Amino acid sequence: MKCFFCQYKTTPNFRELENLEKFISPRKKILGRVKTGVCAKHQRRLTKQIKYAQYLALLPYISYQGLK
Repeated sequence: MKCFFCQYKTTPNFRELENLEKFISPRKKILGRVKTGVCAKHQRRLTKQIKYAQYLALLPYISYQGLK
């Protein structure tokens, strides 16, 4: 399985929310390399960009659907 970002010759960016959401679980946790198939270089950048998007409140930290 080839890395998503290597395949399309792009890098993770906090503004591309639809791409970042592919690498987050339904409970809004960052998925690991084994599940996503991303190379190590892009996984490090992806994690940084997801955390930055969460800091800017573009992505949620947790899912509120299961909480009551």
